[in-house]
Amino acid sequence: MKLVIAVIKPFKLDEVREALSAAGVQGMTVSEVKGFGRQKGQTEIYRGAEYTTNMVPKIKIEIVVDDAEVAKVIETIQTAASTGAIGDGKIFVADIGQAVRIRTGETNEAAL
Repeated sequence: MKLVIAVIKPFKLDEVREALSAAGVQGMTVSEVKGFGRQKGQTEIYRGAEYTTNMVPKIKIEIVVDDAEVAKVIETIQTAASTGAIGDGKIFVADIGQAVRIRTGETNEAAL
């Protein structure tokens, strides 16, 4: 099993969620996060005053999938989240040692 973590632009969330659902992904966790990468923040105008913020709002999506589905999930996220502009985000993949469904006690792939 793998944990796929995607950090994307907030306005792309619905498009990514719909694409993942169409690809057969049955569940995900979504969090509102802030951070920065190469773009080093952004300049915004608030009440006529320009200011620079060093933390850009993003959405973090976490999905645990079977090893065989990782490439499909990555490709789906990349296609749906891409705008071609700086700040589109990143995708990370990590190993998962064990998963347990709390309600039934099912483990690993059966718990997904």
